[in-house]
Amino acid sequence: MKNINKIDLLGGRLLIGDCVSELSKIDANSVDVIFADPPYNLQLSGQLLRPNNTPVNGVDDNWDKFSNFAEYDQFTRNWLIAARRVLKETGTIWVMGTYHNIHRIGTILQDIGFWMLNDVIWRKTNPMPNFRGRRFTNAQETLIWCAKSADSKRYTFNYEAMKSLNDELQMRSDWLIPVCGGSERLKVNGHKAHPTQKPEILIQRILVACSNPGDVVLDPFLGSGTTAVVAKSLNRQWIGIEKEKNYTRLAISRINATVPYPAEVLQTTKNKRQQPRVPFGNLIDHGLIKPGETLYDRMKRVKARVRADGSLTRENLTGSIHRIGALAQGKEACNGWTYWYIEDKQGELTSIDSLRSKVRNNID
Repeated sequence: MKNINKIDLLGGRLLIGDCVSELSKIDANSVDVIFADPPYNLQLSGQLLRPNNTPVNGVDDNWDKFSNFAEYDQFTRNWLIAARRVLKETGTIWVMGTYHNIHRIGTILQDIGFWMLNDVIWRKTNPMPNFRGRRFTNAQETLIWCAKSADSKRYTFNYEAMKSLNDELQMRSDWLIPVCGGSERLKVNGHKAHPTQKPEILIQRILVACSNPGDVVLDPFLGSGTTAVVAKSLNRQWIGIEKEKNYTRLAISRINATVPYPAEVLQTTKNKRQQPRVPFGNLIDHGLIKPGETLYDRMKRVKARVRADGSLTRENLTGSIHRIGALAQGKEACNGWTYWYIEDKQGELTSIDSLRSKVRNNID
């Protein structure tokens, strides 16, 4: 008999049903990244009106209703334990929420063994105002990013890619991103198809930050399919779980219409520690520097000669590019790659680090 609760789509798999039950069917230690946008337990009562007395279309669906905090905490513990089982030792999880639930989730994440890496604040450029005027405008949501355990050291974080995205500055943990709107916002008969649809750019930043092409991305609360759409466009494999049939129909339509980006645009800037190691002697091997040539500091106040074995000599001292650079400055340590330059035929200085990049490109 055909399994109607499992739908295979290009690049991924949609599981229809309760997330804890469906998570139990996924192999242990098989997922690279989990992104979860669970029910927020908003505890809404009564109708919220705008100043002009028109109703606010808030979240009043049954899937967001819990009888008390204890019930919500048990629900949270159950799905997080199930999610942790399927996460690889090198994997990470992102869970997002609002002030209604994120602090409870944070406690449970720590209680069951996850290790917090960051809390990221999504600052909304266009938040919904507080219509009653009794509180501050709620202009943020919080994302908690965790490794599987305190011993997890080899998780993916594309640090240089995040710097590239942020004008070569270290990416901060507060992200200014608009809420989902315009043509991206799904509507049915003029109304929001899903009350908490997240902007694709938010999920894209997360997946670019902590996954690579071919990785497996899991969303246990897929909703209208945003995580799957972004994962497919970035050439990540994906697994989505959703129990609401009206949302799964929307998700399938969106996923099928998504075209992956070309492979060449999915390459991310590598961290230096991820790049092939290139000893200074390799520059001699590749003919980029010759024995006997002179290296200079940036101001040409310090110079040293290159020896055939890749060491430098200066004023009767010999050593690596790092040691001689440090001694020249009277320091304990020096990054010789950024300290030393070589002069070309036109008298212009070229950083030896740029020559190292040429060697790395040949290795890649």
